[in-house]
Amino acid sequence: MTQPLRHPALYHRHTALGAKFAAFGGWEMPLEYAGGGVLKEHAAVREDVGVFDVSHLGKARVRGRGAASFVNACLSNDLDRISAGQAQYTLCLDDDGGVVDDLIAYRFGDDDVFLIPNAANTAEVVRRLTAAAPNGISVVDQHELFAVLAVQGPRSKPLLDSLGLPTDHDYMSFTVAEHAGTDVVVCRTGYTGEHGYELVVPSHDAHTLWDAIVEAGARPCGLAARDTLRTEMGYPLHGQDLSLEISPVQARSGWAVGWSKPAFWGRDALLAEKAEGPRRLLWGIESLDRGIPRAHMTVLSGDTAIGEVTSGTFSPTRKVGIGLALIDTAAGVSEGDEVALDVRGRRSAVRVVKPPFVTSSVR
Repeated sequence: MTQPLRHPALYHRHTALGAKFAAFGGWEMPLEYAGGGVLKEHAAVREDVGVFDVSHLGKARVRGRGAASFVNACLSNDLDRISAGQAQYTLCLDDDGGVVDDLIAYRFGDDDVFLIPNAANTAEVVRRLTAAAPNGISVVDQHELFAVLAVQGPRSKPLLDSLGLPTDHDYMSFTVAEHAGTDVVVCRTGYTGEHGYELVVPSHDAHTLWDAIVEAGARPCGLAARDTLRTEMGYPLHGQDLSLEISPVQARSGWAVGWSKPAFWGRDALLAEKAEGPRRLLWGIESLDRGIPRAHMTVLSGDTAIGEVTSGTFSPTRKVGIGLALIDTAAGVSEGDEVALDVRGRRSAVRVVKPPFVTSSVR
């Protein structure tokens, strides 16, 4: 029996703004807003400031003596590379090296780690950690207890300054501040390639913070613009560019693996694949004609199928079709090569490139 979609705490705010909704990981979330649309929302983030409700993202807390060491022995990245007050992108892998989920770990201390997984994978990440946790370590699913607002764009810093929130901390670090009597975690992270912040706030107080951000001039942005923004940066999306079938070695996400750590889930399989060399690799592709890459399109070299598009869209910034594609290493492609996509029986020319497609401004 299909479970009903969950609604974020700000659902009625989005409805009042004329949002068009879509299902994301079991949640009904705003896709775009009336009077704006994807192009205007995308431009706002690249040129000014936008705010996204990404409360569908999961939240889980791991606490107890040695909680950080426990998480470090499970997830791929080396949590000991960061200290309290810093965040880290990491991966939850299965024994075969496939990606169960990609997530952000907030290190509050040696005994307290806060995790933000993807919406659809939160329960599975929590299940796996709970099953592995020793006595004294608790793993608690807090999915609906907190909202997450992403304030992104060149004007994100002065906007949050105007609300009295801290903004001068380093990229991938966070601090806890007060806004309207409520504690807010302010982290220098984002999924757009622009300078930005992600704010974690108790769900029951999300309305006050959202209203303040919008009144200060941020344009509400939906998840459609979030997707075009992340694709321009070449950021992977779990379920498309990373999955149980697509390892971090294939997806060029090895930078999120603590290769020298003695233990993490999937370590042996990943080391073996790295040593042998992956059978396919994730590349960027950009259209040389009016075609737009879309997921699952076949990549062709001559008449030979050599890969498949995993993500694709029209780039509002570049005004060209762009995408990510897994291409067989045996095909021997390299940056600058021209290949083709099968678009319902028609060939569309694309060039193989290395993302990002636009210059990053995250720092």
